Amino acid sequence: MALEAPEIGYDLVKQLLEQMELKYVEDQGDVVVPWESLRMYFVFRGEGDQRVFSVRSFYERRYSVEQKPRLLEILDDWNRGTLWPKAYSETSDDGTVHVVAESHYLVGVAISPEAFAHSMVSWVRAGVDFNNWLADQP
Repeated sequence: MALEAPEIGYDLVKQLLEQMELKYVEDQGDVVVPWESLRMYFVFRGEGDQRVFSVRSFYERRYSVEQKPRLLEILDDWNRGTLWPKAYSETSDDGTVHVVAESHYLVGVAISPEAFAHSMVSWVRAGVDFNNWLADQP
């Protein structure tokens, strides 16, 4: 994958998404890829050596509070068997439960654009694969 921008930042994220032929929008400075079944956010936070890049996926599938114990078993199975993304549940004020998955990369230390690109592409693929896996769970 040929990269034009050597700096690790939002411009590189956008370039990689374009190379993957993914449509994105910007939301309060972050980059978001909206699919019908999930929204994937690409976020930089922190400064200097503490700068972190996160890919956070919010899945549109909703669960009831009664379904939450089984959902937690499913997420625990996923988290034990895979390195990323790590998935967890969030319960809204209205009692609706949804799933979030995320991966993080410390980019405040020396990292090549190629290593960053490889990780980002892998995380996008893993976030989509997790969505498909979750849909197949009883």
